[in-house]
Amino acid sequence: MMELIGICCSSLSPECAVELLPSRFSFINSSPTPSHHRRRHHHHHLFRRPPIHATTYHSFRNPPPTSATTSSTCYSPRRRSSRSKFACCSSLPRPQPPAAAAAAAAASEFQGDSGSASSSPDDSSVAAAEDDFSHVIKFNMSDFNISDRVSVGLTSRADEVIFEATVKDVNNPLYNTKVVLRRLTSAQAKRRGRRAIEVLRRLARRRLMYHSYSMQVYGYVSSSSTGDTGAFTLVHGYHGSFSLRHWLQQSDWFPTLEATLALDEDSARKVGDDTIGGPAVSRQLRLIRVLMRDLLIGVNYLHSHGLAHTELRLENLHISPVDKHIKVGILGNAADLYESCSETLNSKIDRREMMIAFDMRCVGYIMAKMVLTELMDSSVFMKFKAFLTKGNDSSCLREFLLPTIYRNSSSGNTGIQILDRNWGAGWNLLSLLLATKPSQRISCLKALRHPFLCGPRWRIDPSMDIIKWNLGSTAVRITEEYIYNQQQRRRLAHFIELMEMLNLHSKPRHWLELLPGKWRFLYSTGRHIGLTLRQPPSRVLIGDVRLTVSKASIPNANFSVVSDVEFTVIVGRDWPHNKVGVSGKLQVESLFRLKSGRRIYLDAEDSPKRFPSLTGSAEGSVLKILSSKKWKKIIPIKEFPSSLPVVKLVSGDIGLTMMLNGPLGSDVEKAQQVIHELRTQIPPEIFDLSKIVCGTYVDSRLLILRSVNGSALLFTRSCK
Repeated sequence: MMELIGICCSSLSPECAVELLPSRFSFINSSPTPSHHRRRHHHHHLFRRPPIHATTYHSFRNPPPTSATTSSTCYSPRRRSSRSKFACCSSLPRPQPPAAAAAAAAASEFQGDSGSASSSPDDSSVAAAEDDFSHVIKFNMSDFNISDRVSVGLTSRADEVIFEATVKDVNNPLYNTKVVLRRLTSAQAKRRGRRAIEVLRRLARRRLMYHSYSMQVYGYVSSSSTGDTGAFTLVHGYHGSFSLRHWLQQSDWFPTLEATLALDEDSARKVGDDTIGGPAVSRQLRLIRVLMRDLLIGVNYLHSHGLAHTELRLENLHISPVDKHIKVGILGNAADLYESCSETLNSKIDRREMMIAFDMRCVGYIMAKMVLTELMDSSVFMKFKAFLTKGNDSSCLREFLLPTIYRNSSSGNTGIQILDRNWGAGWNLLSLLLATKPSQRISCLKALRHPFLCGPRWRIDPSMDIIKWNLGSTAVRITEEYIYNQQQRRRLAHFIELMEMLNLHSKPRHWLELLPGKWRFLYSTGRHIGLTLRQPPSRVLIGDVRLTVSKASIPNANFSVVSDVEFTVIVGRDWPHNKVGVSGKLQVESLFRLKSGRRIYLDAEDSPKRFPSLTGSAEGSVLKILSSKKWKKIIPIKEFPSSLPVVKLVSGDIGLTMMLNGPLGSDVEKAQQVIHELRTQIPPEIFDLSKIVCGTYVDSRLLILRSVNGSALLFTRSCK
């Protein structure tokens, strides 16, 4: 008798997708399929078939064979020795062969069809539980032709063994259909398999949705007709050789997956797009929209039926080459959103929110890996996950990821460009999916209506939060260009004025909650000097400028504010190519008190300019924007208000400290020249914090402060 060898592929690499088993399986009482049966063709899916029940395969007049009959006549491997061999590579080094101990243990479990295994308390109600499986098929092992290889995309746990097979019984409605046999070897794994069959009864009410977005569970193979423990094998659909993780790990994943999905005009219309083709960024954005919308529809299908998946990972997602849909993995760990009837209403609502929020965070991780393929590297992803685990606000993800990703990319990054499109809509959706507080995470239905997942054909009325996010993202993008010509300065001034008018956190209690943290300085609407053709006595290159705000522990003060200016002093008359010099740091510290106040706009007769930071044409441009049809629905403003609520910042004494490394640290004259150059280049409000008089805008991501001369300082929350 020949050997029986199974493959467990949880740790296989794409290079392992080769023929691993030279031998074939043989079955007792099996014969070659007749020629007239081989000519019959059946589809690999059941979209047009009625629901399959156990009665379609085992009639009541001819009951299914018992476990003893199954083990003796259905499935018996031929042996060369006294023990069958079983290869499992889920927990072994990839290049090395499987261990003999694991093989013997798995082989003895596979022989459990004979019913010789010992009983356990967990399986005492197996027979009663299987009575509830009438909505699926109970197979025999003799119904399958087992393949001698396993696709790399069929991952499994350590207590699961994967086989690929084809249904060979001509009387079975799944005849000639390729399926996956998932042999569950531990008690916990068997509970997961039975759970996957139980929840199917609830999901199968809407067959079209189930077949389109869920991995189909056809039935099971079980030898336990009594309370004894027996082998349990789950039979489910085969949806391609790759999981979504294995797709993304390919070097040419994007064109290959694009060709597999065969995106045409009809596919583009389904995501609200009106074109096909185009640049690589547009095509990849269209592909991500298709995948994300499919995933969200599938997850919402589960949530609407009172289930949470709890195991949404790239490994559990497969893209069917037949219907081009993403299949959500087996629901072995699906949790009920409402656990018991004895719970109070509040506890039921809390449980539902927590379970849905958990799934949405998993969807956020999947989206992040699809867009930013650098996160497929486990070390980079661990840093990304640790950033969120530490309680950092998810709206700062761009500030955190930009240095990490651009460090390894010399010519821009496609994922960053995709998330930056549509005024940073992708970053907004990602931050809502990965929000630190579960109550702040977006739901599936709201995510499907998000501007990032809706093409230009679908007109979406943006919310106030989306508008503020768009304004802030556009302002940040302009500051990153670093070329501040007159047109850019006017646009930045427009966006800052609009953000101040839309500020919802105008009371001191809001600022007490949002202001603490580190803020990186981006832009000032005041005077700009920078590096010019001047010939200063000391050449100073300004680095990052940060404002650190922390709660004060002394009375009559709310915050302690420290301004940190990092700089490099260039030694010599010529600029070195690598900008290497003597590093230094300037610190300005002060205490602040918060008060309620208002920012008053002067009339034209009182002041030649009603807005110190804007020209007359800029003021008219802002009013024109607010008067447009798009903005009137959200902000019904016909004219500028005479004043806006702000938070007054009352400063105390100021302390200044400068540290200069190297031999320049003892040169007093050189230090004075450096301070003079710093005061020339940086805004005066950074050097003298007492000139900051009010705060006009704050949220979890951006901060706008106004100085005594009316100029605005724009900050973004820093992750360092």
